[in-house]
Amino acid sequence: MWSFENSVLIALVVRFGLVLYGEWQDRAMTVPYTDVDYHVFTDAARYITQGESPYNRATYRYTPLLAWLLIPNIYILPIFGKMIFVLCDVASGYLIYKLLRLRQCPKQTAHISSLFWLFNPLPMAVSSRGNAESIMAVLVLLSLHALMTRKTKTAAFWLGLAVHMKIYPITYCVPMYMLLDSDYKCKTKLKKSKDGIKNASVYDEDKHGILVQTLWYNKSRFQFVLVASLTFAVLTALTYHWYGFKAIEETYLYHITRKDIRHNFSVYFYMLYLNAEWKYAWILGLAVFVPQLLILITTSFKYRQDIAFCCFVHTFVFVTFNKVCTSQYFLWYLCLLPLILPTLKMRIRSALFLIALWFLGQALWLQAAYFLEFEGQNTFLYIWAAGIVFFAINILILVRLFRCHLMFPMFRNEKLTTLGFNQ
Repeated sequence: MWSFENSVLIALVVRFGLVLYGEWQDRAMTVPYTDVDYHVFTDAARYITQGESPYNRATYRYTPLLAWLLIPNIYILPIFGKMIFVLCDVASGYLIYKLLRLRQCPKQTAHISSLFWLFNPLPMAVSSRGNAESIMAVLVLLSLHALMTRKTKTAAFWLGLAVHMKIYPITYCVPMYMLLDSDYKCKTKLKKSKDGIKNASVYDEDKHGILVQTLWYNKSRFQFVLVASLTFAVLTALTYHWYGFKAIEETYLYHITRKDIRHNFSVYFYMLYLNAEWKYAWILGLAVFVPQLLILITTSFKYRQDIAFCCFVHTFVFVTFNKVCTSQYFLWYLCLLPLILPTLKMRIRSALFLIALWFLGQALWLQAAYFLEFEGQNTFLYIWAAGIVFFAINILILVRLFRCHLMFPMFRNEKLTTLGFNQ
């Protein structure tokens, strides 16, 4: 098998090739290759160069940092942003390999696992078309890498930046906080026993038990919360200072209270569509977050010590149960999937069956969406039914992952544990 470095190089060349192909298709064909969001990003960057707010661009609902990052689109090269997204995309594959190697995963296994991202057509297409999701992938993976190397403040910084960019990584805060227990960084205290002998202990287990280990603050947890909160708060405060409440509303509040009734993969789509004009529809929009919240809290407690799997489950649940779900959201958990592949005790036949089901569910939905968008047929009910089927498939996949996953706690006695290949 060729080396991992060669895989990274080939993946990079293929993506740059797709960017160049996209430029040709945009000029030569009726259907453009470039994602409409890329034009939104570029227009927002242009407003900044003119001394105006990026939020003057309709539908720009992102942090202004993204528009600032793409200013070279205006002054240097229109595809500069795509090149950044492609580099972040490939960097994510590189980080996946490094994270697995940190857990003593064999080189070949780590290499093969990383290929599921490096040569996955979905992230390749999304980044080369000009969508910024690859930035989120690299930020999340950088946070996990810092945690694995026990750089608490660095991990908190990357997580705070990720939450500022998009709100969904905030769900990782709870399991990451719980991970920072005595096994992560043992701070012993000398405690005198009845016979006068001094014993080292982290907690008085008899008195406090597992609840203290899981929730009570320590130095690492204090640092993590402080740095992550400050990073998010400072960046958000600067956003407010530069562009006013409009920036806060578009970047964060819109995504919480949004009433997006356009067809999407969400199982809640048709319900929200039918109740769009109801005066209490906003309550319904908030209520759909309850199942998400309950599952996220439960999985945080259960899988807190296996943080890679826990973050994957969190993202999978967040996307599956969200009131809005589009194809690009799948990248949020697909970048974490290679990290858990070596810990899945699943037959290849079963894995291929689940993958086929996942694509079949999307195909059923896309067929109905095609007839609505291009043929003008009323297929809303069919779209909703296809969304329910896709939701059921995702739940089946999640249950199978729970059953097939071999949990390896990340830390024991202040040391990063292996994935058990040598045990």
